[in-house]
Amino acid sequence: MKRPWQGQLEKPPPEDVPRWDPKNPLCPGATRANGEVNPNYEGTFVFPNDFPALQPDAPEPDNSGHPLFRAAAARGVCKVMCFHPHSDLTLPLMSLLEIRAVIDAWAELEAELGASYPWVQIFENKGAMMGCSNPHPHCQVWASSFLPNEARLEERTQRQHHSQHGVPMLLEYAEQEAHRKERLVVENEDWLVVVPYWAIWPFQTLLLPRRHVLRLRDLCDSERDSLASIMQRLLIKYDNLFQISFPYSMGWHGAPTGPHLQEDCEHWQLHAHYYPPLLRSATVRKFMVGYEMLAQAQRDLTPEQAAERLRALPEVHYKLRPQETV
Repeated sequence: MKRPWQGQLEKPPPEDVPRWDPKNPLCPGATRANGEVNPNYEGTFVFPNDFPALQPDAPEPDNSGHPLFRAAAARGVCKVMCFHPHSDLTLPLMSLLEIRAVIDAWAELEAELGASYPWVQIFENKGAMMGCSNPHPHCQVWASSFLPNEARLEERTQRQHHSQHGVPMLLEYAEQEAHRKERLVVENEDWLVVVPYWAIWPFQTLLLPRRHVLRLRDLCDSERDSLASIMQRLLIKYDNLFQISFPYSMGWHGAPTGPHLQEDCEHWQLHAHYYPPLLRSATVRKFMVGYEMLAQAQRDLTPEQAAERLRALPEVHYKLRPQETV
């Protein structure tokens, strides 16, 4: 962190995003790439991804004839969900009722797609720095016929911990972090956000429920309300850190679905990961390269330092605070 930086500087996100742009394919009433016209939606809006990475009828690959070259069909569906009709809003600037509507739509999509697919991945890439090609507030939902690598790893480690200790790993972890408090960022009666003990991204966070919950659909009304509140508080702190619309990739992980709905998944605990790239400022990001790609990730600052910085930030968005007069 003390090394002079002469490397790449990122371009801060634009502050002048138009509220509505007829050329933006995510806006209400706009025409998308496939010729379909969006409805004049006033809340959330879900539609099939016009450029899906997964197809429900993907063909089986040919047999390679050698065990080193194994392949199988990856089938699924991809959807896009707009959070709000206005392009100039992001989640931290939305109302609690509007964020709650997003949470309800997430839970509905998880239940709908999870009725047949083993894994439903809800994720948001926010900001051009994270590969997002459109500033309109939105996320993606991919349902797959298989458990992806991260899901398989979490399945194995949580099952192993539950077998050895008789308690869900992330439930025990949340209880420990709530007691220790050194990595705690924000909390309420149902949820807590921590910079995880194992964090490798500078301001990485983990959002955890306090009670044992398997999937988003299992959250009661009050837990969804308190989830909206804690998400807003966290994301306001993120934006306030460098006073920009803070980039990140986030996503929900819960118990597998589809055929796994009939299985014992008590070792699972619902949670959300947030992975922001920024390190020193709005223009200096962490690069996961060199030693970190070839050997092991390093920490530029400790989880405790990151949590302390986030914890100390105000919970009123910098755009909404009264302007100081000279």
